Amino acid sequence: MKKKLKRFMTSRVVIVFLLIAVQLFLIFWSAIVLASYYYVYNAAVAVLSLAFLLYLMRSSHNGPYKIAWMAVAFAFPVFGMALYLIFGGNRISGRRKKKMRFMEDALEESAALADRDENGECISDRILARLDEECPGAARQSRYIRSASFTPASEGCKTRYFESGEAMFPVLLEELEKAERYIFLEYFIIGEGEMWEAVHRILLDKVRQGLDVRVIYDDVGCAVSVDRHFDAQLRSEGIDCRIFQRFVPFLTARQNNRDHRKICVIDGVTSFTGGVNLADEYINTVRRFGYWKDTAVMIRGRASWSFTCMFLTMWDYLCGSDSDTEEEYAAFLPPPSAFRDICGSGVVQPYTDAPMDGEAVGENVYLNLIQQAERYVWITTPYLIIDEIMERSLLNAVRCGVDVRIVTPGIPDKHLINETTKNFYPRLLEGGVKIYEYTPGFVHAKGFLCDDRYAAVGSVNLDYRSLYLHFECGAWMYGTDCIPDIRRDFERVFADSRLLEVPDKVSALRRFFRALFNLIAPLL
Repeated sequence: MKKKLKRFMTSRVVIVFLLIAVQLFLIFWSAIVLASYYYVYNAAVAVLSLAFLLYLMRSSHNGPYKIAWMAVAFAFPVFGMALYLIFGGNRISGRRKKKMRFMEDALEESAALADRDENGECISDRILARLDEECPGAARQSRYIRSASFTPASEGCKTRYFESGEAMFPVLLEELEKAERYIFLEYFIIGEGEMWEAVHRILLDKVRQGLDVRVIYDDVGCAVSVDRHFDAQLRSEGIDCRIFQRFVPFLTARQNNRDHRKICVIDGVTSFTGGVNLADEYINTVRRFGYWKDTAVMIRGRASWSFTCMFLTMWDYLCGSDSDTEEEYAAFLPPPSAFRDICGSGVVQPYTDAPMDGEAVGENVYLNLIQQAERYVWITTPYLIIDEIMERSLLNAVRCGVDVRIVTPGIPDKHLINETTKNFYPRLLEGGVKIYEYTPGFVHAKGFLCDDRYAAVGSVNLDYRSLYLHFECGAWMYGTDCIPDIRRDFERVFADSRLLEVPDKVSALRRFFRALFNLIAPLL
């Protein structure tokens, strides 16, 4: 026990947080010192507060985000404004803007490489023409994703849904063993243990066979799960590795933006995405918050190329490359024969969301699903911290006769976030939304299912961080093979969950704190 405590207290997470806390204290102390100059201070604060208010009102932030920062600035005038200058918004340098534009252009150009048939005709245009006649709602969603995420629709893909991490794990290993050219892995969390060791052994074997093996992981996500020099260790073994934004002890808005995506691509033909990271709690060999309920989807076919391009553009973003990508990425493109024998139904369209482009792709995909639902929309999410637009869309769907159900964790992983989540329950329940709490444990799955026709599986939570601050990804599906399996899984989850009839009674003090958390929810 003493060794574990010592290891934790000397870990980089604790050290970084302590150094950040010192910086926050210095900013707060400076504000107190300035307050001693009473009249000058008050006049300056009044002018700054007015300017700050006008700036926020003119900013592109959504309403709740503006209100949250106004509340912080009102409670701590100078300190709050200083915090906003450090953490608020997604202001980026000209260099990073250039890199973001490169990512978008590279993704659009490279994703189009697989969007031509053997006669040179555009496949996604043909799919859209068919959807216009068959299902206009699906055509509108597909057009939006191609316009905002630059990824085309694909048909004929084989899809397989996994109702848990442990169901996905052996299939993932089996597919990794089949790799012939390359393996690309991009995960928010990699944790040393049984799951990673099994994947790691295969990666080492593939490196010895001469395959191109690359790994991207987020440094905050892996801050306590792997060694600080984990990337150097992988590179010494022949596995090329990059870290998304190192966790550093400096106050900077860049730390707000994390790579929350979960992507595994094998030879550009097979891909995995969903909520499952590469750590033991995701396959329930380690129990942290009861049973860990997660989901994932495997895609075989042309749609996997979009995930390949997402990975490659992130790789070049981290490496600082801005070279011509079309020829470079074309080297990874599978031959047309690789897709010829794959047979599946429906349409699959991967999508990605970046926090600094002003387009909330993940939220808009979800909103489109809610707004076009005719019979039902069922949702799983670990966190429910939503803005007014999302809340109004859910309530409007109920008023239109749609069966709206949301599953949240019965055992939370973060109590403060869970208290904030529960503050959204009363209005939703009063409006007719059915809320279930998954009693066996923690729900980490991020899934939407509508009318037995549409589904979305990916990494996007229903909270501000996922919707506005993180790099995310997912797969939108229409009429695919796996949709009946997704429905059956939802029905099992409902049976294992507690349906809330009315909000649980809580003390006045707890209601006060929930209201306070709700006010600053966009900042959590």
